[in-house]
Amino acid sequence: MNASSPKPVAAYVAVGSNIDPRPNVVRAVELLAEQMPLTGVSTFWRTASLGADGLPDGGPEFVNGVVRTAAPCGARRLKFDVLRAIEAQLGRAERSRAARFAPRTIDLDVVLFGDEVIDEPDLRIPSPDIGRPFVAAGLLELDPDLVLPGSGEVLSCLWPGGTWPGLAADAELTAQLKERCER
Repeated sequence: MNASSPKPVAAYVAVGSNIDPRPNVVRAVELLAEQMPLTGVSTFWRTASLGADGLPDGGPEFVNGVVRTAAPCGARRLKFDVLRAIEAQLGRAERSRAARFAPRTIDLDVVLFGDEVIDEPDLRIPSPDIGRPFVAAGLLELDPDLVLPGSGEVLSCLWPGGTWPGLAADAELTAQLKERCER
């Protein structure tokens, strides 16, 4: 890194899939690791597919988790140049509002980016997805004392007791991804 290069920022990326989830999640994490260091991998969870009403819709089960990176670029570049390129490479094409609850090969979202607060139509950090149990569980596993930028709230206070209804750990996938992170 030269003097004009930005200092890497701790970024947390939510990773999910419900179309061939294991190979797609592994490949997405590998592709991300080719572009920047991975500094942590949370447990990956199996969760029910939810419809627009927030209730299980009987669709294919999702696998979700969080990875922490040392991002050498800004949040906008991470989301639109890096993560969207990985999604496209893995076959995700549809990103319309109507397809929000559709099955997908991979879904990658920046949920936190250092201590930045961004509120733009196409980029919100901290992400509203922090309220989803699998995202909160992953963040707390990676950083138990995490303070949410902007609000100063301690994430563990928002999820007292650390109980995660509806989540089932995928131990095999988690071990595989954590091993990948340690290389």
